[in-house]
Amino acid sequence: MKYKGTLVVVKDCRRARRFYQDLFGFELIRDNDGNMELSGGLYLQEQKYWESFTGKSVVFRNNSTELYFEEPELEAFIGKLQKLYPDTVFVNPLMTHSWGQQVVRFYDPDGNLIEVGTPA
Repeated sequence: MKYKGTLVVVKDCRRARRFYQDLFGFELIRDNDGNMELSGGLYLQEQKYWESFTGKSVVFRNNSTELYFEEPELEAFIGKLQKLYPDTVFVNPLMTHSWGQQVVRFYDPDGNLIEVGTPA
């Protein structure tokens, strides 16, 4: 068995792709009409397909998982995020953990939780 990546349920793949490309540099590998594979092992699947495949409802902003990224220039990243996506909902502002790592948490446009921190 081989781990391939993480699937994120979104409302609109094209909008989500733009977000992840603008901020994190992900590139499109495959577009299967509502199911996208991006570089780095990130998969996007539109909510309507996920719900029809699983028979379950999506609960956005459930805070049970997060996508985690590291960025040495965190304040510059936050500035870029706020400029490109001014309506971003932050879970916590820039903070410093007791071990010295700075982090920020926010939701993508569909309510998936993202954490970006300085390298640990």
